Amino acid sequence: MADWGPVLIAVVLFVLLTPGLLFQIPGRNRVVEFGSMHTSGASILVHTIIYFGLVTIFLIAIGVHIYTG
Repeated sequence: MADWGPVLIAVVLFVLLTPGLLFQIPGRNRVVEFGSMHTSGASILVHTIIYFGLVTIFLIAIGVHIYTG
């Protein structure tokens, strides 16, 4: 029996929080830009902190588990 919860949560959040894909904080011209497909060092740092916070909340605080088999 395998626990796929952490893997699924991490992959989905990684794809959704890729800077420039859906949104970018901070943007080039504004604080938040949507669908710009550009990135910068500052936005990578901000998105990394958001990713770490959400993964921590979902996996440790809430305890998401998806079992297969």
